[in-house]
Amino acid sequence: MKKQLKVLLLKHPPHLRDPWMSDLLEELGDKYVLREYDAQLPLAPQFEDVDVVVDQGGSHGLREMADLCGALQLWQVLGTGLDKLDLDYWRQKKIRVANTPGQFSAVPLAESAMMYMLMLMHRWTESQENLAKGIFYIPFGEELVDKRLTLFGFGASAQALALRARAFGMKVSALDIRTISDSERQQFGLEFAGKPTDLDNLIPDTDFLSLHLHLNAETRGIIDERRIGLMKPTAFLINVARGALVDEAAMYRALRDGRLGGAGLDVFASEPIDPNNPLLKLPNVIATNHISGTTLGTSRRRAKCVAENIARIAAGLDPLYRVDEIVEQVVAGKA
Repeated sequence: MKKQLKVLLLKHPPHLRDPWMSDLLEELGDKYVLREYDAQLPLAPQFEDVDVVVDQGGSHGLREMADLCGALQLWQVLGTGLDKLDLDYWRQKKIRVANTPGQFSAVPLAESAMMYMLMLMHRWTESQENLAKGIFYIPFGEELVDKRLTLFGFGASAQALALRARAFGMKVSALDIRTISDSERQQFGLEFAGKPTDLDNLIPDTDFLSLHLHLNAETRGIIDERRIGLMKPTAFLINVARGALVDEAAMYRALRDGRLGGAGLDVFASEPIDPNNPLLKLPNVIATNHISGTTLGTSRRRAKCVAENIARIAAGLDPLYRVDEIVEQVVAGKA
């Protein structure tokens, strides 16, 4: 009889456990020997003879864990981001690493970005203040039609946003490290498609700059004080990717001083952000607590993806969505 794979589940604290873990357990059923990691117990025995590690969020991996993974066939990240995993070290250990990439969370990310744009244009914060004071009929908002949206990174979430933005009559441009094909330009109704080097030329005419990049050494702080300074004082910055893509202090100063129209932010340079951070007090900022991709649909899709990869390992196949062989670079648009 073929032995069952041993799967070790690394998980978030209890309040972040479900539905991620319950959906995964439902997908895995009783086909494997499942064990949940316990940080209070010794490390080595928990990794003994483990075939697959499922790392919820990609934020639990320690070098000590990799050192113990002699027989491991797959380190599976239940999520997209890899910025908290020392991928180079996992490569050195010849451990295959896979994630659940952008297509599994693209829809909610795009919907959230649209939500920020609509709320900013209709001056949501000011309207709520007026509502509380009994003041009606103001402020006057603006419309998204004919506004220029630049998508920095053109993977799954940016493509989903392009379709929604076009439905609102926006003029959409996209930049990516890869060449965006003519068929994609037509499919997504792009006015312009280029490379990251075109960003500085697009920024001055952009009404909304939306970020869809992975965070790595090349992209950290890529929206810096100089680039923020190129934006119109009426322009808006949308970030549903990673907070450290932006020089947060420079963005705050520009928002505070009226040199930037507003921002829709789901991510921050340091998380959780201090509730008293002055950035959160600005009237031209719409902020949420890193939930733009956190939907029941995302959880179910990611669980199915992880279950499929574990089934592939059990069948002796290579996992899908491997990331350990990718040379790190500016990976634009795969978030």
